[in-house]
Amino acid sequence: MSTDTTQSSDPDPDSGDPGRADAEDIAQLQARIDELEDELSAVRSEVGDGQKKMTIIATKGTFDMAYPPLILASTAAAFGWDVVVFHTFWGLDILHEDKSKDLKMSAVGNPSMPMPNAIASLPFMDSMATKMMEKKIDEQGTATIEELIEMSLDTGVDLQACQMTMELMDYDEDEMYDDVTTGVGAATALEHMADADIQLLI
Repeated sequence: MSTDTTQSSDPDPDSGDPGRADAEDIAQLQARIDELEDELSAVRSEVGDGQKKMTIIATKGTFDMAYPPLILASTAAAFGWDVVVFHTFWGLDILHEDKSKDLKMSAVGNPSMPMPNAIASLPFMDSMATKMMEKKIDEQGTATIEELIEMSLDTGVDLQACQMTMELMDYDEDEMYDDVTTGVGAATALEHMADADIQLLI
């Protein structure tokens, strides 16, 4: 009687080979993961990521008017919003590294300045009003304009400089703060504004 036995080179799936069974389970699991990721990606494309957007147009370059857009922008970004601040005309001075450090308050026509316009229009009044506000800011520990710009950039705010205004004012890109987005046109700002939840003109 022969004792020779024939052995198959391919393992029988019903033979209880744990290695093959594990490989099949992993392959099926990976296929299911890929399928679920595709479904999740499709859902995200339909409903969006839920991130709120805000666009601010900054048009004024006085000391007091530099604060509102920077405060609102840095606060919104801290909450995870997608924030763009488009600086045009005198608002561009906020992003100019030298000019931003010498912005002045306007005493004329300012309802918060309790003085007649005849006095407010004197040459030294704007500088005096600015010095008084700077002193108050220092006493209260309020952030300076430079600190708010740095804070805004650090939190992901896109501070944009209007290209047309830069050419009009003969400003160079190197004169702007680092990380400021230059070469931006009005059309680009409008595109972000069209999709924004909040649009502000300051």
